[in-house]
Amino acid sequence: MKKSLYILLGSALLFSSCGKDFLDAQPTEKPSTDQISEAGKDDPSVLNGYILGIYATMYSTFSAIPADEGHDDFGQKGYDIYMDMLSSDMVLGALNYGWYSNVVRYNATTDYTRTEAAKPWRYYYKVIMAANYAMDAVGGSEVEVPADDKETRYVIGQAKAMRAYAYFYLANLYGVEYGSGNDKILPIYTNTEQPNQPLSTTKEVYDLIISDLETAVEYLSDYDRNGKHKVNKYVAEGLLAYALGARGAQADWQRVATLTNDIITNGGFPLTTKSQTVAQFNAAGALTNTDGGFNNVATPSWMWGVDLTLASNLDLVSWWGQVDYFTYSYAAAGDPKIIDKGLFDKIPDNDIRKKQFNARLLPTNKFYTPQRVPMGERQVVTDYLYMRVDEMVLLNAEANANIGNEAAAIASLKKLLDLRLDNTSYLTSLSGQALKNEIYLQTRIELWGEGKSYLAMKRNKATVTRGSNHLYFSGQSFKYNSDQMTFPIPQVEIQNNPQI
Repeated sequence: MKKSLYILLGSALLFSSCGKDFLDAQPTEKPSTDQISEAGKDDPSVLNGYILGIYATMYSTFSAIPADEGHDDFGQKGYDIYMDMLSSDMVLGALNYGWYSNVVRYNATTDYTRTEAAKPWRYYYKVIMAANYAMDAVGGSEVEVPADDKETRYVIGQAKAMRAYAYFYLANLYGVEYGSGNDKILPIYTNTEQPNQPLSTTKEVYDLIISDLETAVEYLSDYDRNGKHKVNKYVAEGLLAYALGARGAQADWQRVATLTNDIITNGGFPLTTKSQTVAQFNAAGALTNTDGGFNNVATPSWMWGVDLTLASNLDLVSWWGQVDYFTYSYAAAGDPKIIDKGLFDKIPDNDIRKKQFNARLLPTNKFYTPQRVPMGERQVVTDYLYMRVDEMVLLNAEANANIGNEAAAIASLKKLLDLRLDNTSYLTSLSGQALKNEIYLQTRIELWGEGKSYLAMKRNKATVTRGSNHLYFSGQSFKYNSDQMTFPIPQVEIQNNPQI
């Protein structure tokens, strides 16, 4: 009985839709919340198994539109690529296979009929509805859980964190402005029984995100996650810091400074070292460090990631299969993913991060399989990174700069850059907007290829200018709130949700 229920839970999550009319119908074998709840009373690990299924959706292939079998459809890391390309920091260097062409040409963000406009929508709503399903099984997302009912608190905490994570990315991708605005951007669903909902305002969406994450931080305060693929208190604090920074009021930035300081001071995550940042070679050209490549979830600076194994069943259709020259990949076969030439030129020659890129501007010395054999890894077992502590140091600097605590902002930035540059004395001369601009630039450089530049662009209300190596719109500039920077609500939602 237990085994068959796990199978039902896994298949229901990984292959079903989120259950609204605008997505695919639920499979008839999906267990009800009552069934899960009753099973959970006999064996609490059933509910934990369901939460693990939500995390599995983050790296599963064809998790948005199974029938489409798109090679850009593989969970969170697929949309990291979308965002890096929209922000223009990641360049599609050639167009032999067609994946991402509608993203880099901005067709996906200006034409609501494009499949690429629907994929993030469907993926994140699938996560939301799965999180709601888990919470409904233990009484719903509004239930007050006693402090001594730790198992239920851990389920609710993780489910709320994942719901907030999904709404946060939806708000970024489908909402133009942050803050407490009245722009109507997304339908909100907080349980699995609600019918189609109308669009809620930016303020309402962010209020839910922040409330969910505050509960998650509280409920997961003593949670021992036993694996970085799960959300714990510090990951929830990191997501909350991102959400508050996106909303961007002065009180929000003060909280970002406090949250990120807690993560940096108490989380137990040291900064990514020089050796972990870039491949290093001896005079004969042999690799001398074994801890680089951003390919191992055991890296101490990683706060959130997943240990991919053969059982994960990933190959060409994966982030590594799109980006890494040393994986059997599109990147090596003819669709290279390279750094924007304008951004690359802003990296000083004495910055070790400049060595992450080869002469063709491929990230061959940042992201790579341990064997470093071109096209060598056919079955992907190199891990996925979702969040690392270096992000929190940069967010801490950004928060302190925004609340006028410039000495603290410089200290945080210096802490990171001392591991990247020979000389960081120039930082002491920065203030005001120049300091904010430097933090934004360093965020783009440090986190290149990790899906975070788009978020920073919107937080900073920046304008991006495409470098000379872009296939389309080279030299053209786009503001953060231009039509090209935000997806439209997809056609399938408009057609099937009469409330919009």
